[in-house]
Amino acid sequence: MEQQAPLTPEMLVPRLGDYLVQRNYITETDLQKALAYQQEKMTDNQTYLLGQALVDLKLINPTELDQAVTEQIIQLRSALQAANRNLERRVQERTAELQKALERLSELTQMKANFVSNVSHELRTPLTHVKGYLELMITGSLGPVSEEQHHALAVSQKSAARLEAMIDDLIMFSLASKGELSIKQGPVDIRRLANMVVKAAAEKAAGRDVTVHAVVDGHVPLVQADSQKTAWVLTQLLDNGIKFTPAGGRVVLNVKPESSNLVMLSVVDTGIGIPVSRINEIFEPFHQLDESSTRRFGGAGLGLSLVRQIVEAHGSMLDVQSVEGHGTTFRFPLLAVES
Repeated sequence: MEQQAPLTPEMLVPRLGDYLVQRNYITETDLQKALAYQQEKMTDNQTYLLGQALVDLKLINPTELDQAVTEQIIQLRSALQAANRNLERRVQERTAELQKALERLSELTQMKANFVSNVSHELRTPLTHVKGYLELMITGSLGPVSEEQHHALAVSQKSAARLEAMIDDLIMFSLASKGELSIKQGPVDIRRLANMVVKAAAEKAAGRDVTVHAVVDGHVPLVQADSQKTAWVLTQLLDNGIKFTPAGGRVVLNVKPESSNLVMLSVVDTGIGIPVSRINEIFEPFHQLDESSTRRFGGAGLGLSLVRQIVEAHGSMLDVQSVEGHGTTFRFPLLAVES
């Protein structure tokens, strides 16, 4: 077994020979002589230090060698302390910069939420007038309209409804961003709610040649939830599934007991799916996976962001599973009401 050389102070300092020459302990000639002697002595893998060679050749005495090594150790220690102080200062400066950036980001987020809220409320008032007059014209209250005019008014009415829904989403997003999203939980008949939202989505699904239906277990108990917000979440998930499912596909809302105190809600589609690496992106507000100017699917990119926030406000968690080209499943549990 190879014998380990004992640890000596000389092993802790770099380039001892150069330091001794610089400090005039030895000459350059002495150093070269000692290095050559060191090479002769380093046989059979035995360690032979430069300092030992200098002492053996009487080019330096042990006291001077110890003094030089001590000086180097002190210098190294001072340099290390200075580096640590500099690193600590830089860390403090960087932390302060990051804190300022975080505060600025928080301010910008608040400004954005306030701006969205203000603009949304300002848009709602004129839109109410537009909807009102469209309703008066389409019902003939302002006089007779031709069949072509009636069709044009119907299209305008649908567009106004879409715009109103988008404004409502913006207002909800601004409330969520400011932590003011109100959740009023109570007992909800989730079976009735599921059938209601599926029925409401049927017309849009039919227009895209997509089938949509609910599969509801007959033994599902009432759940603890905000009825209006939960209906909105399910509507958004169904709408999302219909939007990204090609003609001939299907979207299914499943409601079934998960355990004695949990009810699992899931929306399953046979759509285009989402790349696994990009699943988290779908929850970013105002973000679309296809951001090209010619993207096929519309929307402000708020729906799924709000869906997750509402689900989490219920104390639940939204799970997403998707296979690109085969479809996506969104699911989340709700607490059952104790009977």
